[in-house]
Amino acid sequence: MSHEEIEVEALGIEVSSQPVELYKVLKIANAVSGGGEAKMAIAEGYVFVNGEVETRKRCKIYDGDVIAFNEEFYVVLCDTPPAPIEPKQKKPKQQQPQQAIQKPKAHKQTAKKQTAKPTKPAKGKAKPQNEERAENGRRRISF
Repeated sequence: MSHEEIEVEALGIEVSSQPVELYKVLKIANAVSGGGEAKMAIAEGYVFVNGEVETRKRCKIYDGDVIAFNEEFYVVLCDTPPAPIEPKQKKPKQQQPQQAIQKPKAHKQTAKKQTAKPTKPAKGKAKPQNEERAENGRRRISF
């Protein structure tokens, strides 16, 4: 494939910081009416970045990148240097201190002796002692 230089008129889009996401550039340029329309146009393959189809909505755009959309060309202009992009790191799970998890055993034993609670049967598991049954085997309910 040969590289030919083609001269086109492009509108300059000034941004305050770089990188900037592709869908935001289309919004800044007023090429679309909103972010949803921009994202849809990008996903459907109507947007070109530096001569290639770009389908990533959050593709990072830098100073000098040329964007083609709807038979218009836009060039991104930014005077500030690119901000370093740091990879997202997973947050380590916070471990609770061991003292909060384990209670002294002696304390538990004394607490049980002091506060004796009457035991209650679990709901639905204990059968009533005086239970009348209908012919079909079901319990009778009186209202």
